[in-house]
Amino acid sequence: MLLPRLFCLVDATDDLSLLPLLAAAGVGGFQVRAKAVEDRALLALTRGVCSAVEEYGALVVVDDRVDVALAAGAAGVHLGATDLPVADARRIAPGLVVGATCRSRAEVVAAREQGADYAGFGPVFATASKAGLPEPLGVAAVAAATGVLPLVAIGGIDAAGAALARAAGAHGVAVIGSIWRPPDPVAAAKELVAAVA
Repeated sequence: MLLPRLFCLVDATDDLSLLPLLAAAGVGGFQVRAKAVEDRALLALTRGVCSAVEEYGALVVVDDRVDVALAAGAAGVHLGATDLPVADARRIAPGLVVGATCRSRAEVVAAREQGADYAGFGPVFATASKAGLPEPLGVAAVAAATGVLPLVAIGGIDAAGAALARAAGAHGVAVIGSIWRPPDPVAAAKELVAAVA
């Protein structure tokens, strides 16, 4: 499994017509995270994302939901601290790529022991995309947690932050606002792709 250097998080409110263009621009991973939609809408959204980026070989993971990932034919699932434990997800769905949210080296080690393929590590910088997050960890925390699992840094990451995270040892980054907020998301994505190369 080749883990992408750049994940773009996708919600039901995003402009899904841009997904093939983002994939063509080099965004190798898409994470479906739509907390506000019901199961059937989430399944339809995930299927739509998968079909939009399939021809580019992009990896699609679903936030929190092993069942939706399996039903939609997505490549993987990303599990947070309150979701199904990694070991159980691995048992139910041995073929899925499994990511785990981690905030320290110890959590990355625990995730690896449970069978995670990568760690979503953050928030690295301050972010407004998700409420209730702890204080930003900073790039020093990324450097301290490397070497256990591939780290995908998340949280307030722009192109400059992506380059810093990669220099600190992160395998890649996951972004929301730095792609979806600019007037030209595809140009923003290209800048991020260059930053993590």
